[in-house]
Amino acid sequence: MLESTLKEGIQGAYSQFLKSRGLKARPAQKLMIAQIARTLAGIGLGEKGERLGESHVTAVEAGTGTGKTIAYLLATLPIAQARKKKLVLSTATVSLQEQLVNKDLPEVVKHAQLPVRYQLAKGRGRYLCVNKIEQRMERQGELGQMALYEDEVAEVIDPRTLDLYRTLIDKFASGRWDGDRDNLAEPLDDEVWRPLTSDHMQCSNRRCLNFSSCPFYRAREQLESVDLVVANHDLVLADLALGGGAILPEPGDTIYVFDEGHHLADKANGHFAFAMRLGSSQKMAAGLTKRLNGLLDDAAGALVLKDPVERMAGPIRDLELILEQLGPAVEGLMSGDSPPERLRFPGGRVPEVLIPLCLDLTRACERLQMQLEQLVAVLREAMEGEQSEIERAVAERWYPQIGSLWGRVQQMSWLARSYATPDEEGRSPTARWINRIELDLSRDLELRSTPVSAADTLREHLWEVCFGAVVTSATLTALGRFDQLLEQLGLPAETACVRLESPFDHYNHGVLAVPAMRTDPSDPQSHTEEVADYLAQNLPAMEAVLVLFTSWRQMLATLERQTESIKNSVLAQGAYSRQEILKRHRARIDAGERSIIFGLASFAEGVDLPGGYLTDVVITKLPFSVPDDPVDATMAEWIEQRGGNAFSDWAVPAASMRLTQAVGRLLRTEQDSGQVTLLDRRVVTRRYGRQLLDALPPFRRQIAS
Repeated sequence: MLESTLKEGIQGAYSQFLKSRGLKARPAQKLMIAQIARTLAGIGLGEKGERLGESHVTAVEAGTGTGKTIAYLLATLPIAQARKKKLVLSTATVSLQEQLVNKDLPEVVKHAQLPVRYQLAKGRGRYLCVNKIEQRMERQGELGQMALYEDEVAEVIDPRTLDLYRTLIDKFASGRWDGDRDNLAEPLDDEVWRPLTSDHMQCSNRRCLNFSSCPFYRAREQLESVDLVVANHDLVLADLALGGGAILPEPGDTIYVFDEGHHLADKANGHFAFAMRLGSSQKMAAGLTKRLNGLLDDAAGALVLKDPVERMAGPIRDLELILEQLGPAVEGLMSGDSPPERLRFPGGRVPEVLIPLCLDLTRACERLQMQLEQLVAVLREAMEGEQSEIERAVAERWYPQIGSLWGRVQQMSWLARSYATPDEEGRSPTARWINRIELDLSRDLELRSTPVSAADTLREHLWEVCFGAVVTSATLTALGRFDQLLEQLGLPAETACVRLESPFDHYNHGVLAVPAMRTDPSDPQSHTEEVADYLAQNLPAMEAVLVLFTSWRQMLATLERQTESIKNSVLAQGAYSRQEILKRHRARIDAGERSIIFGLASFAEGVDLPGGYLTDVVITKLPFSVPDDPVDATMAEWIEQRGGNAFSDWAVPAASMRLTQAVGRLLRTEQDSGQVTLLDRRVVTRRYGRQLLDALPPFRRQIAS
């Protein structure tokens, strides 16, 4: 129940915020505040402040312009403080995290007079590992870490990169940089940055000589003293996988807000995805003995290391033998008159020929993990300065390498176990498939495994243990319903769900046009040619345009058919980073020039180009899933097996959500105006077309007959 003092506090904060900002109350924003407040304040409390009952989660779809960020901050902050709970705001994108920390939270503190201590939380991968960069500098070109795959890391550091590393360590040592990748003035490429970071398998924590200056742990210490943590979905999921409370606050004492909540299911699925490259794994196994002997030589044959190394001889031989047998078995499945580039196992059911081999691989990896874990423990003790026959410098040099090996063997074990273990009856299946991987000088086979639904995992590790939660986004519904969201996230059917319409005047400010088209996307080549012709004819009359494609092939083929004048105005995905494309687009518009963005799915959401920065959105094709995507195909089979219709129950709702996201790029403020053009007549000619159109904002329609 929302007690009067808490209700008055929330209302007072909202009134103060509006007054200080000189704003008027938005009806939808008030409704969102009330919905969140009712849900969270209605949570029953036990004697120790623990949650009682199950009605502790709400889902709120808040259309663009609702002011959802301010709404959930003003609703959750007073309740979290009153209940003595931590607040975790989780997003899917860095841009929203930055907006929360740099804009929204300071505004709430200032204008609503709600004092709150907050901190941005990131994973280790965003921070410099001082040990790693020191080792890279010392070795001057030798590998300073174990690569996940040998083909992914160059063995020689070029002079330009070395100069860059010297600059980084100088900036860090002088205090001009805090070690946070996102705080660098100039962005770094992933291949340059990746060798300078660590993970939990390689990090020696307090035993590291550089622990006191470690950027990651400096940031981590600050989290303990704050009321609110801004994180991302990946970090929340990683924390939950470790039992909760390892990185972020304890779930039972936490209220979560999942902004951009439509990404949470996919993030969770990806978090429990495993992969293993056969050829690369065979090379790793073949080199294990040599690497371990190198450790023994460096440690002068320390007896405390010699015993676990010797006990690894058997598991290493087993691992090599099993991988040698697994290779031909997998290759046999991928052979034939027309060898496939990808082989998906229907229903996620692995062929019988692979199951015993994968079971043996799991056991060999688990035995190997036990000894690697012991090696890690011995090296850790040596770094603690305790009585040890291993020099601390040796332990520090080898700890991250052995930890990385341990992590890689663990990944192999997880993949093998997924292949060897049938899915539980009645639960959602796991998609399993094999890819051919093209490398620079060779090819490899990659075994992959991904759950089609993380509903059970989220239910068990998040919803059942957290104190309370809010899931929100501008697009949560599919075809106007929350059913698919609730199923994907594992939320109970009785979860309180509210859909709040955008306050924008879509009818008078926007047009949805479906021009006459001769071709259907079912004929990809002809449709692409007609799309290219349509754009060649109409783009010259447009100034600020976003053209959205569903495939690289169509985008590149369309671009190739444009005139030089149009090509010079196009910023195509792949030519620059997304942020750089948006930056250049704004600069061109500011200079009075025409600017056209050609993009794929990543440009269909999270792109905020208000006013004159975007007046036309062209969608070349309805955003249905790729037919041969292994995860979607396995999901479709599962739906059919349960008596459903995969197309109407899954594909159409998913396309509806993506289409709504894409259309939402047009109007970003109440003053914006423009046109969305859909070059796919299936919204008119197919039975499901009416459903898709009716789920979109109420633009004025211009549909050619």
